[in-house]
Amino acid sequence: MRGEKGTKALPVEMIILKILSEEDAYGYQISQLIREYSDDTISIAEGTMYPVLYRMLDKGYISDYKKKVGKRMERVYYHIEKQGEDALQELIAEYRKTINGV
Repeated sequence: MRGEKGTKALPVEMIILKILSEEDAYGYQISQLIREYSDDTISIAEGTMYPVLYRMLDKGYISDYKKKVGKRMERVYYHIEKQGEDALQELIAEYRKTINGV
């Protein structure tokens, strides 16, 4: 069971980190970019994405900051940190190893 949980979490973290390695983005934007980059084959629900973002914040992989949009609204943007870049490379290597083993 442990392997299943790790395998499920691996692609979501990896995909989000990959997007953030290209540009800072806010939550809804991340979900839209995932759909766009995957030609609508991958869709990550908010209920899945935000817990992953919070976990990556706790691990120090990403940081967040608020940016004012319009007169009152603020968006929370996420930014990949060096630790997140390192984790992304490890996740990609692990994912490739898993795929090659299948």
